[in-house]
Amino acid sequence: MKIRKGNIKDIDAIMSMYNSCVNGMINIGIDQWDETYPNRNIILEDLKQKTYFVAIKDSLIVGGVNIDALQDDSYLSINWKDKKNAFLSVHRLAVDKKYWDQNIGKNLMLFAEELVKKKNLNSIRLDTYSGNPKAMNFYKQLGYHQLGYIYLKEGKNEYYCFEKIIQ
Repeated sequence: MKIRKGNIKDIDAIMSMYNSCVNGMINIGIDQWDETYPNRNIILEDLKQKTYFVAIKDSLIVGGVNIDALQDDSYLSINWKDKKNAFLSVHRLAVDKKYWDQNIGKNLMLFAEELVKKKNLNSIRLDTYSGNPKAMNFYKQLGYHQLGYIYLKEGKNEYYCFEKIIQ
């Protein structure tokens, strides 16, 4: 598997990967994402900002993630351990359903942690939907600590905020 920066010409393959992931989540009762999010315009903006990365296996885009230094304003209510605010945020991590049990997501997260080191930063921050136990367990297994929760969407449950200090 290879990870590289995504580009605009990847958009159709990226959206196909998201469709597979979202359908897989819905099939196991996770309603975190749907046809409205993540959408093509959001991913195109990530690609334009050059903050979106794709995982390639057998010449196919099988996963993707946006890694940047942006955080939702609601993150300000969380008591983050990284007091210097020298972080990267992970957004929209997804893997094609056919590749769920092949460590693609783990490799994308390890890639994000390496970016933190290369940029001489301290931590990674992210949030995940409280109705997605698979994702919560995934981040905990990777050493992320749940620090609190925020509300991002009207009518949805809490989103739990996670952080990992990178040494």
